[in-house]
Amino acid sequence: MEDYGAKTTSIPLLDSATPVGGTASRLQTLANIIVSIVGTGVLGLPFAFRIAGWLAGSIGVMLAGLASYYCMLLMVKCRDKLASEEGEEEGESPNRTTYGDLGYQSMGTTGRFIAESLIFISQCGGSVAYLVFIGQNLSSVFKGHLTFSSYILLLVPIEIGLSWIRSLSSLAPFSIFADICNLLAMAIVVKEDIEQALKGQFSFKERTAITSNVGGLPFAGGMAVFCFEGFGMTLALQGSMRDKTTFPKLLAQAFTGITLLYVLFGFFGYMAYGDETKDIVTLNLPRNWWALAVQVLDSPTLIL
Repeated sequence: MEDYGAKTTSIPLLDSATPVGGTASRLQTLANIIVSIVGTGVLGLPFAFRIAGWLAGSIGVMLAGLASYYCMLLMVKCRDKLASEEGEEEGESPNRTTYGDLGYQSMGTTGRFIAESLIFISQCGGSVAYLVFIGQNLSSVFKGHLTFSSYILLLVPIEIGLSWIRSLSSLAPFSIFADICNLLAMAIVVKEDIEQALKGQFSFKERTAITSNVGGLPFAGGMAVFCFEGFGMTLALQGSMRDKTTFPKLLAQAFTGITLLYVLFGFFGYMAYGDETKDIVTLNLPRNWWALAVQVLDSPTLIL
């Protein structure tokens, strides 16, 4: 690794008040991993399966999950190597190595700027998209009470308040609650998918396994990659653990479960609606209390 001269001072991913050894347990870290990865992208998976075919879609999701897992581990290994080298030279804490530090060691000051800028843009873009999605959900559920923009304005101080919680172990209860809401919402959608398939003119042979439209494969692949969020939290999650040596195994368990859940969610959604599958699968749901429950459950998931 090249040396680009004198080291510069950087802002750590977590506040200096965060204990160096980390305080988060395996369960707390698992909850934080799941809530950082699973987002609104999962609602578009059935449509991606429609574009690519159920077999190609399943393979694409598994490859995206495997690639995401590998890249997240690679970042941790790079951080650990850099931290150990700096620790030997200057006695620095491994937890104070940032994305910018990794970029600096790779490409100098330009690398630091690119890494920190991309993290900032991705987090801001994702936050804005989530606020819009939640605002649309709440305004459609509670019609006539407040406007769409009013709901967003009410959400902003909540998000700012949550951002002041600097310890990931303290955020774990919120993550567990969000994970439960997410699982319930996905379970309701799958239930509606199965009911629709059973009562409709369902034929497995009519569902495409691998599309002949090669141009649609990049879109489906991009959707699969989009479903695996959380890269911006990788270093913070590993650094927050009490026993950091268990992080690779815990991350593998989380990715295995999430990938399997994604494949089943996309498969059942496409099987239920076929060529009528819409870009957001909730648009296929009948306008009943179950669909309303999905909208309500999705909101706290994204807020937290």
